[in-house]
Amino acid sequence: MSLGPMDAIRIVFSRCTAIFRRRNLDADLDEELRAHIDLAIAEKRKMGVSDSAARTKALVELGGVTQIKEEFRRQRGLPFPETLLQDLHYALRQFGRSPGFAVSAILTLALGIGASTAIFSVVEGVVLAPLPYPQADRLMMLQESRTGVHQLGISYPDYQDWKRNAGSFEQTAAVAWRDYVLSEPGTPEQVHGMEVSSGLFSTLGVKLKQGREISPAEDKLDGVPVAIISDRLWRQRFLSSPQALGRAVTMDGEVFTVVGVLPPGFRLWSEADVYTSLVRGEPLLYSDRTIHALAAIGRLRPGVSIGQADAELSSIQQNLDRLYSSADRNLGVNIMPLKQSVVGDAAGTLFMLLGAVGIVLLIACTNVANLLLAHAAARTREFAIRSALGASRVRVVRQLLTESVLLAFTGGVLAIVLAKAAIRLMLAYIPGSVPRAANIAVNLPVLLFAFGISLVVGVAFGLAPAFRGSRVDVQGSLKAGERGSTQIRTRSQNALVIVQMALTLVLLVGSGLLLRTVRDLWNVNPGFNTSHVITFQVGLSPSLTRTASNTRTAYQQLLGRIRGIPGVQAADFTNIVPLSEHDNGGPFWVGAQQSTSMQDAPHALYFETGPDYLRTMGIPLLRGRFFTAADDSSSAPVVVIDSVLAQTYFPGKNPIGENITVAHWRTARVIGVVGHVRHWGLGDPGTYNPSQIYISFYQISDEWVPAFARQLSVAVRTPLDAGSIMPAVRNVVYGAANDQAVFNVETMQQIISDSMASQRLPMFLLAAFAVLALLLASVGIYGVIFYSVTLRVQEIGIRMALGADRRDVLRMVLVQGLSLSFVGLFIGAAGSLVLARVLSSFAELLYGVRTSDPLTFVAASLVLMCAAFVACYLPACRAMRIDPMRALRTE
Repeated sequence: MSLGPMDAIRIVFSRCTAIFRRRNLDADLDEELRAHIDLAIAEKRKMGVSDSAARTKALVELGGVTQIKEEFRRQRGLPFPETLLQDLHYALRQFGRSPGFAVSAILTLALGIGASTAIFSVVEGVVLAPLPYPQADRLMMLQESRTGVHQLGISYPDYQDWKRNAGSFEQTAAVAWRDYVLSEPGTPEQVHGMEVSSGLFSTLGVKLKQGREISPAEDKLDGVPVAIISDRLWRQRFLSSPQALGRAVTMDGEVFTVVGVLPPGFRLWSEADVYTSLVRGEPLLYSDRTIHALAAIGRLRPGVSIGQADAELSSIQQNLDRLYSSADRNLGVNIMPLKQSVVGDAAGTLFMLLGAVGIVLLIACTNVANLLLAHAAARTREFAIRSALGASRVRVVRQLLTESVLLAFTGGVLAIVLAKAAIRLMLAYIPGSVPRAANIAVNLPVLLFAFGISLVVGVAFGLAPAFRGSRVDVQGSLKAGERGSTQIRTRSQNALVIVQMALTLVLLVGSGLLLRTVRDLWNVNPGFNTSHVITFQVGLSPSLTRTASNTRTAYQQLLGRIRGIPGVQAADFTNIVPLSEHDNGGPFWVGAQQSTSMQDAPHALYFETGPDYLRTMGIPLLRGRFFTAADDSSSAPVVVIDSVLAQTYFPGKNPIGENITVAHWRTARVIGVVGHVRHWGLGDPGTYNPSQIYISFYQISDEWVPAFARQLSVAVRTPLDAGSIMPAVRNVVYGAANDQAVFNVETMQQIISDSMASQRLPMFLLAAFAVLALLLASVGIYGVIFYSVTLRVQEIGIRMALGADRRDVLRMVLVQGLSLSFVGLFIGAAGSLVLARVLSSFAELLYGVRTSDPLTFVAASLVLMCAAFVACYLPACRAMRIDPMRALRTE
């Protein structure tokens, strides 16, 4: 007598129920029993039995009470590690049966975790990792401040008073930046250097690789010239010789004795190759209280807080204000951790990017959750059978969580590979835009983050599918046949798609605002003609610069040779190149009467230039004239001012002929007015030193000529590119003296691009995140709509059999998908406003665009809806091509 399907089902349930009641066995089907069932099903199918009937008959044949009881007793005594291994083995078998699902989930997680790991590695290396000094949290940056300028350098006399009277610090040291032309040993080369006071490295807690620090006796005007060199310079110039100590190096024509070698990789704010005595460097700069050219570092004593140190230094500074009112009146104190000074404004931007990449990870995880929900729905009948044979709900949840965590960890391993590639690409595409870039690597903290986030993702986004998969109606699922595996509600999946669309719009709007910012910055008029200008520096031979007169003559002759090069239209020099952010500010006042306080006097940015500088840079002359060759040290002092200074201090009148006194120089007559140049960045209107004064280099005092000559950059206007013109420039430079060097070659376009680094980095990364999020969201909505169409095959077949047009089916599926997109669009609009306000809180990020810019919102919404339309159209076309007869026969 043959059994019908319902009879077989009743037999299975009655036998299983008897086992559960007698023994209360709470275990799952092991791999061997599962293999037996699969084999029996395959044999029934070969005999021509239908799929549902074959599964039922196999269960009946293998469902004897004695066999099942023995298997369950054996499994009940297994320790947890063995059951875990069984779960892992079974999970791998499941992935082997559904390779498309496994690969899709792993790749999606790898992209999300990889992007998050890459950004976290930057945050960890730049912001979270401590400075490489012992007890680095006690190292402080000491600065002065004045009205409108919170971070101001410190004058050397003030630093000396702080050092003598402040008991809050164990040690202090001062530094200043200076580049040298190293001529011996080896070929001439420009090297970055620092002038440092004695005790800098002991203050930092850095032990030299060889030798010693600069001593207090050497840090004097009459001290012996000594130098500490970097490990790189030691290897290249001295071939790693242990006898490098005591050897001589010639820099800027002066012979220094090497007394120390730094450990590999040492850097303070930036990398430097030589460290020399501070006081011997430039006596004029370090003897005047009104020149704030130094940075000071102090190590707090144990138990002293920043607030206590600030109160003590403020008290000292108030006393200095009374003693030296002309120089120090209204000067304040600013103390900050050294790490904060090194990192600068990058910390906030990087944390904002970490939050943005967290959105990408969330989108990726919702995609995987959708995949897991669909996969769990397809396994409804399997879960029903497992429950019928004794598997508890906890056991099923544990199995599904094992699978999701395994997927996440596999994606995490692949993510580390992707993160390494992303870090290399980011640092190569945007060099120098991130401080402490050398510290960025996939190290142990980054690896722990990657695997930690993998574990969190695997558990958090595997719980919902696991609980849903464990809640099965055993009898209903077995009765439903193969169709039972697809009877799952899509409400959760629809909600996840809405979340994806909303988060994607947030990233699209953020990247759109930054993209418009960069575009607007490129369109800003910087005040000069940026095209076809190349800048570089020349280290003149010391034999040509022994006196101020010789130095002026050497530059005149150099410029004459450069102007004679074919293709050069104009050439001249300046002490600071526009948009380079180098500072040369100082006080001035209208008329000859000196201001009562240098700090209360207005400040301007000083450009020391030659007479052909305006034509070279393309700066417009608005009134009067610019310098000529006749404006030299023997003629009456003259200055040229910019339009901002003219409008501010000579409103409604012609400033030509008026007198302006420049601090540290003299009173000069205004001979011209030129256009304002944006020096502190294209997006900065000039809140810091907005006024600009031009001084002829040939008129500055003789004692200041050496200091400014080292800073001069030559600007050349030529239609030729740098690769074509610079060999000829080097020939004329090297032809004059073989100990001269050409360095820091840049085009103005490169300088402008570098000035936008603070916008380009977040724009580049947010755009990459937005594209990735758009791709993941499109895949997500495609998967949901495709799955929905699969569920509704019979419904669509019935509709078409009853006369529905194929276009009606297409419209029905499109409306379903696009309605989800519209809901996500409205939710995402609110989130986008929040992100836009976050971007606007970083003053350097947005320019020329409002946070609620309607064009950006509309464009981002259109991009999102177009992607959603394509993602919905593909499964809609599949639904439109359904054959009604085949759909109705499907069981």
